Amino acid sequence: MSKKIAAGADAIVLDVTCGKGAFMQNVEEAKALAEMMSIIGKMAERETVCVLTNMDEPLGYAVGNSLEVIEAISALKGSMPDDLKEIVLNISAEMMYLSGKYPDIEENKFKVLEVIENGEAFEKFKSLVKKQGGDISYIENIEKFEKAPIIGKVVSDEEGFIEELDAGKVGKAGVELGVGRIHKEDKIDSRLGIVFNKKIGDFVKENEVLAYIHAGSKEKLDKCIKDIKNAYKFGNRKIMKKNIIEII
Repeated sequence: MSKKIAAGADAIVLDVTCGKGAFMQNVEEAKALAEMMSIIGKMAERETVCVLTNMDEPLGYAVGNSLEVIEAISALKGSMPDDLKEIVLNISAEMMYLSGKYPDIEENKFKVLEVIENGEAFEKFKSLVKKQGGDISYIENIEKFEKAPIIGKVVSDEEGFIEELDAGKVGKAGVELGVGRIHKEDKIDSRLGIVFNKKIGDFVKENEVLAYIHAGSKEKLDKCIKDIKNAYKFGNRKIMKKNIIEII
């Protein structure tokens, strides 16, 4: 909040994550945080909206620096995972509403979809990267991103509906893989990460691929495969996940 206020934002929309992969593990804690942020915004005379989003499982399919950038590029080109799309549309619609120019939240969502589908959003992204000195050739050709030395599969040992994909366990597995830091002096390898093939609600057959691991060594790959398998739980019923928990 201090950064946003100091930067001169007239209105603020916050994504307050909640769940196994979030700082706030349950809805009550997340709502308390959101209400506190809203009070701070009011004290600073900034209209503030908090969107509580579900972080029980990873958002989208990619985990890892380059892999997430590639997924973001694909999303701006119109290929966006459903859970990511729902959250993007809701947050964007609230931002537009707070501008005072777009009073209809549902209509705002259609406007966001329109600029994605007609390519304006992708071109704006390229413009922003270029203005900050970035190399937009990577955006125009994702094959330029350096790939991990080893890419392995996580294969299901059972059949059934996925009832859980623990984002907390996925995060820890990613850190050990080299996606994040355990100690501040640790180096992050942007090539590494996880790309999920199956998530909550999907039906999986035995020996079907659950995810792909982008690793730096065979030892790290084997460890991550075990960790990601442990993050999954299966059942005999289809789970419907709520991506947007509440808007405050």
